[in-house]
Amino acid sequence: MILLDGKQTSAAIKVEIASAVTEIKKQGKRAPHLAAVLVGTNGASMTYVGAKVKACELVGFSSTLIDLPVETTEHELLVQIHALNENPEIDGFIVQLPLPKHIDEQKVLMAVHPDKDVDGFHPMNVGRMALDLPTFLSATPYGIMELLERYKVPTSGKHVVVIGRSHIVGRPMSILMSQKRPSGDATVTIAHSRTTNLEKLTLEADIIVAALGIPEFLTAEMVKPGAVIIDVGITRVVDESKKKGYRITGDVDFESISKIASYITPVPGGVGPMTIAMLLKNTLLACERHASK
Repeated sequence: MILLDGKQTSAAIKVEIASAVTEIKKQGKRAPHLAAVLVGTNGASMTYVGAKVKACELVGFSSTLIDLPVETTEHELLVQIHALNENPEIDGFIVQLPLPKHIDEQKVLMAVHPDKDVDGFHPMNVGRMALDLPTFLSATPYGIMELLERYKVPTSGKHVVVIGRSHIVGRPMSILMSQKRPSGDATVTIAHSRTTNLEKLTLEADIIVAALGIPEFLTAEMVKPGAVIIDVGITRVVDESKKKGYRITGDVDFESISKIASYITPVPGGVGPMTIAMLLKNTLLACERHASK
């Protein structure tokens, strides 16, 4: 079994990005600038945004955190997004999800200019991704593709089962892995909550991407020996034996499946760190595009 180490791989990517930033600065140009908009005090969101700001500092990016109170109206948020769209000093920005219930997330994501949508969520960028045109890829699927490519995991002609059909992970993963690309050319099946023969499908799968948000859902009985396992899930599970009172687990029963898998991502330290690394990579791309205009 080979561990697909997202922590180590993302660190290598950050070194590459930092080197590119050094070259940009040598040419007398400004560093890439990433902004993040946070609405409210969701604990997980604050942690994620904090990690993104820290990652920016590490690679030499400029970063701006726009911290808005939970009572911010939808209109006020849209005004803020418009200002970021118009600001030539900002190369890309993200609006951290989830947003408070009184704000329409879809309307907000649509308001982000596609050229600054480094999360890759805007319909224009999703459409370009589906057509295999140059664009910003959604950071989590992008990170998984990069992980597969850097570990030279064979994907061509393989049967991939993606469990989960979200717009952020499941659907883009299914498209990317079916395309002609280094970690693509696979035959892909999407499974979800209405799939009736899931275990039959997963037992036939060469590669399984588990992205449904149910802790330790995928068990060894559902996996054939030698399969490649990508665990996208991350959940806090109550565990009184731990100092913090909980443990972090994914959608995969790592303990049992790691004994039979050929490759597997850990949780934490697998897909998560890759997501932030690819957000930085998208921001670098946005900066290069803006500089060439």
